[in-house]
Amino acid sequence: MATTASLPAGIPETHPAVAIVAVRAPLQIISVPTQAPGVGEVLVHVLWTSSTPLDLHKADGGLLVTPGKPTVQGGSFAGTVAALGPTDPTLPIPHRQLQIGDKVFGFAHRSEREAGFQTYLTTSAYMLSKLPPNLTLSQAVAVPTNLITALHTITNDLGLPLPWPVPATGWTPPSAIADKAILVWGAASSVGFYTLQVFRHWGYRNIIAVASAKHHDELRKLGAGACFDYHTPNVAEQILAHAAQRSDDQPRIPFIIDCIGSRDGSLRPLTRIAERVSKLAVMLPVIDVHASADVQPKYEMDMGRVLAGEWAEGVELIGTRTHNFLDNTFFRDYLQTEIVPTLLEQGVIQPNKLRVVEGKTLLERAQNALNLLRERAPSGEKLVWRVADEE
Repeated sequence: MATTASLPAGIPETHPAVAIVAVRAPLQIISVPTQAPGVGEVLVHVLWTSSTPLDLHKADGGLLVTPGKPTVQGGSFAGTVAALGPTDPTLPIPHRQLQIGDKVFGFAHRSEREAGFQTYLTTSAYMLSKLPPNLTLSQAVAVPTNLITALHTITNDLGLPLPWPVPATGWTPPSAIADKAILVWGAASSVGFYTLQVFRHWGYRNIIAVASAKHHDELRKLGAGACFDYHTPNVAEQILAHAAQRSDDQPRIPFIIDCIGSRDGSLRPLTRIAERVSKLAVMLPVIDVHASADVQPKYEMDMGRVLAGEWAEGVELIGTRTHNFLDNTFFRDYLQTEIVPTLLEQGVIQPNKLRVVEGKTLLERAQNALNLLRERAPSGEKLVWRVADEE
């Protein structure tokens, strides 16, 4: 929402932001206008952010980047409320309870004015969560992007119910789906980490996790009923042997989430696991060629072109687009204002293990984080780093 409102005293008219200036070029700092919040909006002083594979896909693959135009990055943020726009009386009550100085965090993506790799951002109040008392900003910033991805994928792509609020006595999935196997490939990734916790809280018990063996003990604690190592040459056959043959001609594993989205690393073995009418949700983009210091990546966004002819007839391939979660009006109104902070405050969801990326400047920290993604260095951890140096 555009606004001509003036900024409060003490808020700079411009501020630094990390930008992509060309594909595979070093990141740069640019100066951008600080935008006063409009009706129902909030100006946030950003202190922390986190890095995701999408940052690498943009910087090295040009995904969602306009050629010749500097692009400010970052989908997650944590900081303090610096200014509030006029109250929007049509918003649910949680959106109207923020105050200047409140510590908040969130996931936003619609425009560069709400990107996380800058010292101030302006976004809608419903894109914010108030910091629970049991977390720090650095812990909280690791959560929203991947937890929201997990919740959106499970409900929108797989069509599995996650009622809110969960009754105090607990909730059990309907009998028709309660015992069906759900496979999470890449369960030690950030998306997988939260996906397991969500399934555990909502009572889904037949969860099969695929990840490096070094993560298996932790994944079992998060709710995995069985774990398999993707390094094993016959892992697909082992997984199918574990999933008992159903007598009703249904697939042994009807629900699959691929948290990696690698054509050869995850999807090719899944062609041997997904059976007729299995639903397979894949994190987009599909990576045909991984980025490295010397190699430019290649991506595919059309699931119909991924390993065409290698899937069993009737497999439903779904490309997960987390940014569409706002199409769900209930999620728009309550996901970040109520559901995410409540799950964290109750301890239902635990944040990732953190890897704090160091650097003397904003630019150095951003570039170091991008280099770690390029090297595929993170394993079972989330990259977080400081944006503004001052509180």
